[in-house]
Amino acid sequence: MQVRLRNPHRELEFRGPISVQRLLNQLELNRESVLIIRDGTLVPGDATLTDTDVIEIRPVISGGATEAR
Repeated sequence: MQVRLRNPHRELEFRGPISVQRLLNQLELNRESVLIIRDGTLVPGDATLTDTDVIEIRPVISGGATEAR
């Protein structure tokens, strides 16, 4: 499976099947700090990824909206 990471941008290859949580453990990433995207759709943390998947891992970015005046 191809895994594309952002910030910093890099691409890695992994063999599947593998659970999302195990992949994140191998990458030393916290599940709450990233979004896992497959084919434009968010992937739940309990999903299994396969050899043919192309996965994008994006950091969660949070921010508040300022009140309009």
